[in-house]
Amino acid sequence: MLTFTQRQPPNNDAIVTITLSLTAQERTRSRHKFILADGKEVFLRLARGTVLHDGDILTDENQSIYMRIIAEPEPVITVLAEISLLLRAAYHLGNRHVPVEITPTYLRLSPDVVLAAMLTQLGLEIKEEIVPFQPELGAYGNHSHP
Repeated sequence: MLTFTQRQPPNNDAIVTITLSLTAQERTRSRHKFILADGKEVFLRLARGTVLHDGDILTDENQSIYMRIIAEPEPVITVLAEISLLLRAAYHLGNRHVPVEITPTYLRLSPDVVLAAMLTQLGLEIKEEIVPFQPELGAYGNHSHP
């Protein structure tokens, strides 16, 4: 089993031999075993609290093997509206401690029928998609998942 212990920022010059697609929740796991598409096992043994981002490069203890992290497309709700409604929605979602991806033109969160109903009732347009999800990490650098 390959063990990856160090994270480097995205680097297009690195000679990457392995890619690992992870969901937003999986990218918050600093110590975990994953199985690659070809059946090989890799183990992440990163500093506690490490959150991986799309494009990050991980190396093994000898820095001889490079693995790129890819944000795996996953089911999400994308919320669209004018900025004042998006801000209002972000306020309500923040009160519920929901992991949210925030941009100037949309909010994105994991599917939840109750939250979708609340957002629709607030006058926001929602659409279901399957795309990479990059939620904000919160004030303290992490977020919890239900």
